[in-house]
Amino acid sequence: MAADSENIINVGNTLLERYPEGFSSDFEENKNRVEKLTDVESKRIRNRIAGYVTRERTDNAQ
Repeated sequence: MAADSENIINVGNTLLERYPEGFSSDFEENKNRVEKLTDVESKRIRNRIAGYVTRERTDNAQ
């Protein structure tokens, strides 16, 4: 599955909207949450989504 940055952002934003308290600023935790909440089979795409969510949580915490 080829994914561009726009798709990563869209999925990340959707997850943050649906589960606002479900993610933290810890990448490893977010990676596991993305795996459980989505049907993304690619490890690379899962990690990119988790990275985006982690950055959003870290930026909003400051």
